[in-house]
Amino acid sequence: MQTIDEALNKLKISKFRAGFALKEKDKAYVREKGMDTIRRHAQDFIRQRLAPAVIPNDGKQTPMHGHPVFIAQHACACCCRGCLNKWYRVPKGSELNERQQEKIVNLLMAWIQYQMQGK
Repeated sequence: MQTIDEALNKLKISKFRAGFALKEKDKAYVREKGMDTIRRHAQDFIRQRLAPAVIPNDGKQTPMHGHPVFIAQHACACCCRGCLNKWYRVPKGSELNERQQEKIVNLLMAWIQYQMQGK
């Protein structure tokens, strides 16, 4: 099992994943709402859009913009079940348990925190 830092370092190697960054508008939204609220949004998005065993629009359920968590999902390869399977070997077709969801949210929040710190 890899750590958050190991996962983030691995993602940096991918030109596609490394191309995602929070814009100033996204950072302002994070500052306005606070990290606790952003975490709750991430928990909701993951529970509703990624955790179900069957997702009718899998591969298209995460917008490319509109919320810092969406950007983080693409940057961290947590945007669809296909990416979760490819990057983290999370099997498709089974519901994500609470621990799996928590790990995804923690990774997304770490990426957002790094972005807020300019890393």
